[in-house]
Amino acid sequence: MLKINNLSVFYGGIHALKGVSLNVEQGQIVSIIGSNGAGKSTLINSISGIVKYKEGEIFYKGEKLSKQAHKIVKSGICQVPEGRIIFANLTVMENLRMGSFLRSDTNGIDKDLNRIFDLFPILKEREKQVAGTLSGGEQQMLAMGRGLMSNPDLILLDEPSLGLAPLLINTIFDIIIEINNMGKTILLVEQNAFKALSIADYAYVLEQGIITMEGNANELIKNEKIKEAYLGKKNVDFISV
Repeated sequence: MLKINNLSVFYGGIHALKGVSLNVEQGQIVSIIGSNGAGKSTLINSISGIVKYKEGEIFYKGEKLSKQAHKIVKSGICQVPEGRIIFANLTVMENLRMGSFLRSDTNGIDKDLNRIFDLFPILKEREKQVAGTLSGGEQQMLAMGRGLMSNPDLILLDEPSLGLAPLLINTIFDIIIEINNMGKTILLVEQNAFKALSIADYAYVLEQGIITMEGNANELIKNEKIKEAYLGKKNVDFISV
């Protein structure tokens, strides 16, 4: 579904991505793990048209992907950004409606809205509430729901667990699996490597702008280097049992 060839991104003199190549197959959850500053968000932002890349190519469904953000959304790709970035002064319902701004299929929009309320019941309860007054977890659910309102085939999730309590993190990842089961393909950027690998089909390790490792997520989660660098002692002990 998504193919990236030799992508390079510069911020002035800083070489943020250095010839990154990866593939995302239809129906998969593909995770990208790495430490802060590795280039994970830059990669996601390059796909969605927010960051302009200097070198390389991105193909979506076999065709070269536009570099214009609105055309990328219209092609069937949405991004749920790091930090949620909801419209704080609008209501929950208004935020969700904003997600469908490129659509004209009224019946389809209403159907997707009902599906999102089934997926996130708390949003239905708070549909008239100003979004900025929601909790962090509720805002993350709203950001995900807003993305789904564009009716995407591919969802780019950027750090969905950021700033959330452990119990809420588990809830968010359960919902990501549900969304994948709805037929959506997911490219997940996540600093919580254990959770990201636990739900993924395939994964890449990004370090200082370079893909240093890739493979089946079940294999990577057992890799000693991955355990030492990203999973922490508690999770290493759990995996080793």
